[in-house]
Amino acid sequence: MKILIPVDGSENALRAVRHVIDTRHWYATPVQVHLLNVQPPVASGAVKMFISRDQLQDYYEEEGQKALKTARDLVQTAGLECHARVGVGDAAGTLTAFAGSEQCDLIVMGTRGMGAIGNMMLGSVATKVIHLAPVPVQLVR
Repeated sequence: MKILIPVDGSENALRAVRHVIDTRHWYATPVQVHLLNVQPPVASGAVKMFISRDQLQDYYEEEGQKALKTARDLVQTAGLECHARVGVGDAAGTLTAFAGSEQCDLIVMGTRGMGAIGNMMLGSVATKVIHLAPVPVQLVR
């Protein structure tokens, strides 16, 4: 059972990770966890004029790995197979494309992340993922 968990470094994302760990016995096949952090692309052309593509990729990777660290540690400590990656782009589009390309069976995610509007009942990324996902989406509050 391949489960994708989007991780942005928020407590909501970690709740989703803990939920998967706590419910792993629900599944008939062993759980394989795919953690994905999606970095927003640097949109400014002026920034790209002064920073090389490699430097930008290194920045995305470094920031993404920071956000993934705690989640990866939790999954590995639980003894589950863990794959952690960093993507760049629109969060919902990148998450759903990844779920399809990696043939994930389920997306488990928090209802809100680290967006600017923290008090919404259901975050905009979660809403978009529900509509775009090629697989079932389980939301964890």
